[in-house]
Amino acid sequence: MQYYNQDTYIYLNGDFVKASEAGADLFGQSLHYGYGAFEGLRAYNTHHGIRIFKAEEHFDRLQQSCEAIHLPYTWSTQQLMDATYELLEKNNLRAAYIRPLVFSGPNMHLTAATTANIMIAAWEWGPYLGQNLLRVCTSTVERPNPKSFPVEAKVSGQYVNAILASNEAIKRGFDEALLLDQDGFVAQASSENLFIEKDFKLYTPPLDQVFPGITRQTVIELCKELHIDVVEKKLSIQDVLEADSAFLSGTASEIIGIKEVNGVTYKEDWEHTIGASIQRKYKKLVLEEENYEVII
Repeated sequence: MQYYNQDTYIYLNGDFVKASEAGADLFGQSLHYGYGAFEGLRAYNTHHGIRIFKAEEHFDRLQQSCEAIHLPYTWSTQQLMDATYELLEKNNLRAAYIRPLVFSGPNMHLTAATTANIMIAAWEWGPYLGQNLLRVCTSTVERPNPKSFPVEAKVSGQYVNAILASNEAIKRGFDEALLLDQDGFVAQASSENLFIEKDFKLYTPPLDQVFPGITRQTVIELCKELHIDVVEKKLSIQDVLEADSAFLSGTASEIIGIKEVNGVTYKEDWEHTIGASIQRKYKKLVLEEENYEVII
């Protein structure tokens, strides 16, 4: 897939420059060691104009990710939100995926960065995993141990783990992978959070082992509004296989249902599941088709 052409702009350290002319520092820790942090946002073409869904929460989390790995962060959330809307306008995008990336300055030592840069790109991108129900398998690749890495931060180098897991799943004929934690419990998919439905309740792994997805939190908020119980607990692979249904959540993938795990097909018709109801509610929310109040 081509993400830009000769007329595409990116935001780079306060300026809008052509993506084809931006260049790159080949001596930065981000390139050599994966020492960077990023975010993923979506802009939607709503009845009220272009809206970036939960932009403030995403840029706040970008700052938190940088702070977790001691990467300098000198930008305000409002500054980056304003720049992103301007970037969408410059590229004539009304619905887009948005990728901010904070990367280090030149430094070949294994020490904390003293300078950092920010880049924001945007492009048209449909749901990351497509629209069809997914065939999923458990991966031999484990989720990183929280004692070895800040798993709550969206750090560039950590996603080598996700690439390995998803690539293994695809080679085995599946669409996506489920990663276990170091204790053998199901943590999440390669880059999405997992929910399972059982006896009219939703269950999802607790935050101590998974990435704190903004879409995950939105699902929980929607469930409160719909009076659906959500239980955060450790899930075994048997819990997942014996569920009535299951789905994944993430900004890039949005809400997408799972057809089967490890060859075991869910018997519940997707359209009649809680996940399908959440999927419909989420789409209305991001398109601003109905009023919605975040429940704390």
